[in-house]
Amino acid sequence: MRKLILIVVLGLALGALFGQLMMSVPGYWLVRVGDTSFQTSFWFGLILLLAAFVVLHFGLRVLMRLSRPMSRFKVWNSRTRNRNAMKRTVRGLVALAEGRWKRAEKSLVKAADDSSTPLVNYLSAALAAHYQGRYDQADTLLKRAHLSTEGADTAVGMMQAQLMLDRQQYEEALAILTRLDRQLPNHPQVLKQLKQAYLSVSDWDGLRRLMPRLGAQQLISRQEREQLELRAYRELIIREARDGGDIERVRNLWADMPDHLRGHTELVVLYAEALVRGNQEPIAERLLRHSLKEHWDSRLVLRYGLLNVDAARQLVYAEKWLQERPNDPDLLLTLGRLSLRNAYWAKAQEYFEASQRQRPSGVVCAELARLYANLGEHNKSQLYYRQSVELLDKSLPSLPQPSEVGEPGAGGGKSRGKAKEGGGKA
Repeated sequence: MRKLILIVVLGLALGALFGQLMMSVPGYWLVRVGDTSFQTSFWFGLILLLAAFVVLHFGLRVLMRLSRPMSRFKVWNSRTRNRNAMKRTVRGLVALAEGRWKRAEKSLVKAADDSSTPLVNYLSAALAAHYQGRYDQADTLLKRAHLSTEGADTAVGMMQAQLMLDRQQYEEALAILTRLDRQLPNHPQVLKQLKQAYLSVSDWDGLRRLMPRLGAQQLISRQEREQLELRAYRELIIREARDGGDIERVRNLWADMPDHLRGHTELVVLYAEALVRGNQEPIAERLLRHSLKEHWDSRLVLRYGLLNVDAARQLVYAEKWLQERPNDPDLLLTLGRLSLRNAYWAKAQEYFEASQRQRPSGVVCAELARLYANLGEHNKSQLYYRQSVELLDKSLPSLPQPSEVGEPGAGGGKSRGKAKEGGGKA
């Protein structure tokens, strides 16, 4: 209401101003053509000129439209088809989200040619065809997507790689992702897919090199990164040690390892094993000794007792550890073995028996049995052999066993019965 009043007031003010101008500025128009003349006031003539301009302007526009009816029809038809294509695209995307793959593919492909975003149509249709198991059709649609839009290499490549991963075609997917990674370094989605591909093909070297990039982009949690790095380095060390390659490759691998992994017991033991196989036992001895100083672990101390470096010096180090851990059964076992290497038979016997008292073990019993047998004390040797077998028997899984006296229905009884029957027939 206020706007209407304002417009009326403004119109009255302009009318009054225009009327005042007409009265204060007199004048006239005189147009003479031959013997004919036309005369009118200045203001009325000005209004006529403005009206003639407006009429001429709109007349020319109408004539231009009438002169190009086909072009106007084509524009109208194109807009109509584009609107219909957009509706079909929306229906196709909704069907894709609902898991109706066949309907989604049909709607998306039908609308692709008239759509303003054909790349979206073809990529989504390829995904629908893939979910139906129509892999050839999906590949065809990906090619059409590539041709439909300039600069679509990245989008098409990432979709193709994901479909290859879903089909378990890991080598092909890795080849595509490697190419994309060269073109687009540190692309988040490419890095995520690379992680999946490396894990699928067990490319541990590629995976360990990828971890820092994933961490820099915050694409992986700290816990997952540590787990994957541990797995990658473990597998690499095992592979290098098994293949018996150049030990320098293993040492370089250890040097490249993150600091927090160098203290991991499993990796330390594996690295020590690789060093021993590569005839680098002195380095393995220093590694285990320093690792035990930082973090005591039974696996490390047991592996230390199996090294063949400088047995006398090893025994000195181990006896120093015993002062801090006098009741450690694994350390006592290691001391017994080091004593054997130094030919200290009585000391080895004492350490083995002390370990056995702290924690009965089939391994310690076997060491004692072997020692007593070589010392000529066969009764004690037999005793410890029996104890070793008994301890090992307790660690075996509980499984059915035949009784000492054959019972009816027992396996041995059945076998004997069948043998008798066979003999009777013969």
